[in-house]
Amino acid sequence: MEAFEYKGKDKQGNLRVGIIEASDIKQAANTLREHEIFVINLKRKSEFKISSLITPFKKVSDSDTVNFTRQLSTMVMAGLPLTDALTILRNQTSTAMSSVIGEILRDVEGGSNLASSMEKRPQVFSKIYVALIRAGEAAGVLDQVLIRLADTLEKQRDFKSKTKGALVYPVIVIVAMIIVAFIMMIFVIPKLTVMYKDLGAELPTPTKILIAASNFSISYWWIILIMSVVGFFTYSNFKKTPFGKRWLEKFTFNMPVFGPLKKEITLAEFTRTLSLLSSAGIPIVDSLNIVSEGMDSAVLADGVKDAAHQVEKGFPLASTFETNNNFPPILSQMIRVGEETGKIDDVLKKLSIYFENESENLIKGLTTAMEPIIMVILGIGVGFLILSVILPIYKLTTSF
Repeated sequence: MEAFEYKGKDKQGNLRVGIIEASDIKQAANTLREHEIFVINLKRKSEFKISSLITPFKKVSDSDTVNFTRQLSTMVMAGLPLTDALTILRNQTSTAMSSVIGEILRDVEGGSNLASSMEKRPQVFSKIYVALIRAGEAAGVLDQVLIRLADTLEKQRDFKSKTKGALVYPVIVIVAMIIVAFIMMIFVIPKLTVMYKDLGAELPTPTKILIAASNFSISYWWIILIMSVVGFFTYSNFKKTPFGKRWLEKFTFNMPVFGPLKKEITLAEFTRTLSLLSSAGIPIVDSLNIVSEGMDSAVLADGVKDAAHQVEKGFPLASTFETNNNFPPILSQMIRVGEETGKIDDVLKKLSIYFENESENLIKGLTTAMEPIIMVILGIGVGFLILSVILPIYKLTTSF
């Protein structure tokens, strides 16, 4: 199959430009005629760009997906045909998203709908994304669905950015502490050890501990390296198993601050997404199954899947969450209100805002608490080093 660039007009006289795949130029022209496009210009696509070699190795970021959704929603809302909108977006996008848009454009021009084309690219478009697009196309409200989807994706991106930004400071400090400790053990302590041996002084216990740790790090570094690698791969493989993933999540949920934070973040994503799916007209059982497949927490995802089974049997949604201890009582209480008033979409949206606010408060508390904790740890570490270095010198000076 070859790619051909074409320019033509449809039945309404609108200009249509794009790329079509065919075995030869004659088949390409016939395919365009079948789609009722009067061909003005048709040529083989033979341009070579260095970026075409680099683009396949690039990863489509969350920002690329958000920008694509927002721009597509604006163009569709303005009444631009879908193929024209995709063509414009493909030509003005310089990131890895450009090749993805080009593939979607070829599928749509070949007769596929937008949702089916996106479904072929799960690494870019999640099942939730595809389900919403399919619902929008079926109901003829694709423009409205794209706008709500773009708003939701922007909120998710901003929320993730806040969460990651809050953890940057402690991560930098911890990495710096590890580097400083490594330099001290490998380069500084051995020189002090030689000096103390030359003086022949009786070393205090803290200094002996420090020297022993330094000698072990220098002499048996390969053991430390092997243990680190083995521990890393063991943890990674254990985390991938269903039992390991759930055990680690339960352990994390029981941790102070970090546990509630992870749960609140997951619940915010869950309620926001469920509200979006429900408002798009997707049945609640299907919505619950779709959301469960995209959740970061396996423990909470199991609870959502169980809720879908219970609702399918005829039980109210609120009662299914009420019996699950992994979900807070406010979730079932608010959902019950939504079921009674028939405004489940609005209730879920308000719940997502509530969980977001709770998460932000926990993040602020975490960052506030991390500073003094890190200072205390640094103080203990520096104090131990100073004590280990100064005590032998102090003993020598007082002995004369």
